[in-house]
Amino acid sequence: MNAPGAGSCRRAGCPNSIPAALANEQLCLEHFLDDAFLRTDQTFGRCREGRAMNPADVEWLLSDALAIVKNLEEKASDPQPQHRDRMLELLLMLANLHEYVAHHSVQLDRPA
Repeated sequence: MNAPGAGSCRRAGCPNSIPAALANEQLCLEHFLDDAFLRTDQTFGRCREGRAMNPADVEWLLSDALAIVKNLEEKASDPQPQHRDRMLELLLMLANLHEYVAHHSVQLDRPA
């Protein structure tokens, strides 16, 4: 279980506490990771289809990475292996997405 942060997860029926690094999200680590993996996978899909990336999506992915790093720092002395593995896997996926974007001339969809 996570150390007390900002109350309980906002997901219905989830009694898990919110880590301090995820207070703005109001999600427990498990639900945050589920959502972040989904966002990353969807963004990779759009890139592979040659569709433009939305700047808001890019910002969201960057904030996901920052939240993961902060959470890893918080839990450095008391890591739960399954959460740590998922966080590191997500950071690797985000790094791979960054490399993909850098090497494939992915366009950002900027409003006119």
